[in-house]
Amino acid sequence: MLYTLDIGNSNIELARHSDPLETFRFETVKSRSSDEYYQRLKDYLVDCDAVYISNVVPALTPIFDTLFKRYVSISPVFVGPGVKTGVKLPVTNPKEVGADLVSAAAGALTYGSERTIIVDMGTATTVSVVESGALLGVSIMVGLDSARSCLVERASQLSEFHFEIPKTPLGDSTITALNAGFLYGHAYQIQGFVDALKDANTRVIMTGGAMHLIEALLPHTYTFDPVLIHRGLVAMHAKGQ
Repeated sequence: MLYTLDIGNSNIELARHSDPLETFRFETVKSRSSDEYYQRLKDYLVDCDAVYISNVVPALTPIFDTLFKRYVSISPVFVGPGVKTGVKLPVTNPKEVGADLVSAAAGALTYGSERTIIVDMGTATTVSVVESGALLGVSIMVGLDSARSCLVERASQLSEFHFEIPKTPLGDSTITALNAGFLYGHAYQIQGFVDALKDANTRVIMTGGAMHLIEALLPHTYTFDPVLIHRGLVAMHAKGQ
C-alpha cells in the first residue's frame, strides 16, 4: 500500500492510500530520532510497500530515511532532483523551490491543465501559480498561527487566543478585534492576490492546515482540498512506477 508524508515546519501529515483515504497528523519535532518517530507512526503503517515524502525540514530527511529503511525495509522517495514530478520549474533557481510547492503543483495538475492559483496555508501562507504544467512563481507571507504567536510575544497586553470568525470585520472587544484583523485580513489578502493573478479561466485551490480557519470568508467558487500535496505525491508515484 502507498503511504505519503507531508513534513512541514509545524506538523507532519501521514496519508494511507486505502479506500477511503486516511490521514494522521503529528507535531513536527526536529530533535526526535527515527526510533521516536517510528513509535508514533508504527500503528498506522499497515502493509506499507511504497512511501513518497514532501519534506521542507532538511534535518528530518535522514531521520525518515532511516525510519523506513530500518523498520519497514523500503527506501522512501523524497521529492527533489531526480524525481519525476510532472512539474516544470521555469524559475531563477529550481533547487530553491520547496518540495511542498512542487507537490501541491503536481496535485493541482491532476485537476486539469488550465491556469491554477494554489493557496497553501501552513506555517507560512504561499500563493503560487501553475499553468501548462509549469510552476510560474510564488508569493510567501506569514501564516496565521505564526503571526498570532509573533504578536502575542511582542505585545505586552495581549495573551494567547483562539481563532474564531467574528460577525463583522470590526470587533467590539480585544478578542473579536484580533480575530477580525487576523481572519478577515488574511482572507482579504488572499482574495487580493487571486484578483491580481487570475484570468477568465483560472481555478483557485485552497489547501493547508489553517485553510479551515477562513474557509467561510472566501468565495464558494474556490476549491478546498486539504490533501492536495498528497494528491501530488500519488501522481509522482504513478510516474515513477
